[in-house]
Amino acid sequence: MKLSEELIYRGFQAKTTIENPEDLDTRASKKFYWGADPSADSLTIGNLAALMMCACFVRHGYEPYLLVGGATGQIGDPKDNGERDLKTIDEVEHNKACIKSQIERVVKSDNLTMVDNYDWFKDMNYLTFLREVGKTFSMTQLLDRQFVQNRIGEGGSGISYAEFSYTLIQGYDFLHLYRKYGVSLQLCGADQYGNCTSGIHLIKRLEDADADVWSTPLIIDPVTGRKFGKSEGNAVWLASKDNGSGNYTSIFDFYQFWLNQPDESVEYLIKIYTLLEKEEIEKILAEHREHPELRLAQKALAKGATEVVHGKENAEAIINLCEVLFNRDTDFSNFSADEISEFAEYLPTVEKGTNIVDAIVSTGLAESKKKAREFLSQGAISVNGIKVNEEIDLNQTAILKKGKNKFAVVK
Repeated sequence: MKLSEELIYRGFQAKTTIENPEDLDTRASKKFYWGADPSADSLTIGNLAALMMCACFVRHGYEPYLLVGGATGQIGDPKDNGERDLKTIDEVEHNKACIKSQIERVVKSDNLTMVDNYDWFKDMNYLTFLREVGKTFSMTQLLDRQFVQNRIGEGGSGISYAEFSYTLIQGYDFLHLYRKYGVSLQLCGADQYGNCTSGIHLIKRLEDADADVWSTPLIIDPVTGRKFGKSEGNAVWLASKDNGSGNYTSIFDFYQFWLNQPDESVEYLIKIYTLLEKEEIEKILAEHREHPELRLAQKALAKGATEVVHGKENAEAIINLCEVLFNRDTDFSNFSADEISEFAEYLPTVEKGTNIVDAIVSTGLAESKKKAREFLSQGAISVNGIKVNEEIDLNQTAILKKGKNKFAVVK
């Protein structure tokens, strides 16, 4: 498939300034940029969809410039419903380091250039910014932006000058990358399209040149109708370990998230979140429609998405672990302490000697001690396959299980 065909097939097409997608196949300048602000110490699967789009461009010969917003991260991309809390400089630096490694794992290219907009903003004079950037925008033009309308319209929370100016800062990023590297294409999620057009405006006004934006739709959770992302409270994180904020999803839970997707969403998710070729996807989907009870599409999606984010070795290990954990014939009492301890690489852990109620809460099997006690009384908790309904101390290496698919390791 050509790039334009693959983008459309995988669903990577929303608002764009490019009238004919086929122009991407023969574009003279094959340099693009995509950016993320370090608003957390991990990206989510919402960000991952855009990164998968970037990887698609790379596979078709495009050169990626991936931006981590050390400057924009200090302001915060405006939300529809209120001001963001400002991050400290130390938080921004920590978050930058964390998400940079995640970006590089997904978008693999010998020509990858990582950039940080703090590098060109740290020495910029405020008057220079107003004269060069601010002077090119009219207030009418900015007030027409949807995020501004949402914030200052009836019932809106208002907007600070800092967040109001965010779109100018992001627009300058595009101008800078055009001037320094010749980047004339910006990729983004559909919610960033308005901010991206600020860069097109600057490049046209100050360089008398053309630039484009190509966006991908936001991914919507088919169950809740909400987008996948941290602002919606349903984030699935790319980090598999806690970097200090609690923003992580274990590899086991990451795999399970995709495995548990309903049939009505798996067909479009497998195109977005895996690297499977069209022919293989169509074969899997055809077999899935004939035998949906086998959940072949969900298994392929879970394996493919986990490989992209956590690597083939971890994906294979999780598949093997799931075969053990979900096999009705598995007798955990037959496992040695060393064998059970190996599961701790992929499951939440708690130290031996911990009270079972505290263990259930600390490993995330329940959100409160009250709920943990309810699970015990309902017979929903087992230790090494044996149901437990009283508050005991966990004094041996064991598998702690809640319900059908929640596990933790005692070691």
